Amino acid sequence: MVQLEVISNMLSAIKNAEMVRKKEVIVWPASKLAGEVLRLMQREGYVGEIEYIEDGRTGKYRVQLLGRINNCGAIRPRFPVKKNEILEYAKQYLPSRDLGILIISTSKGLKTHHECLREGIGGVLIAYVY
Repeated sequence: MVQLEVISNMLSAIKNAEMVRKKEVIVWPASKLAGEVLRLMQREGYVGEIEYIEDGRTGKYRVQLLGRINNCGAIRPRFPVKKNEILEYAKQYLPSRDLGILIISTSKGLKTHHECLREGIGGVLIAYVY
């Protein structure tokens, strides 16, 4: 099976595993961007331990689930967003102002929309998690 949308597939696998209350999920194929998104989600407290598994092909991630994700998904197409437009997209993708994060790819790496607002930078929307 060919998987083209690595981030979409990873987030839907995590969401589906959370819905059936699994303790962990294995997502593949692994990519640098997928690893960065997982580390950002870990830093924000949405997932637990992340382990990279080398399988001789593309690699996999074993992700420990904490039961804190209600919904997550990739934002397609990836919209470029200016610093003053971030709150409009947050209203569109997140259920309330203080709940959840938008993951934005900036020139300084992946950041949450809170960090982008604080630093005054824009970027490209990647995903949402709440």
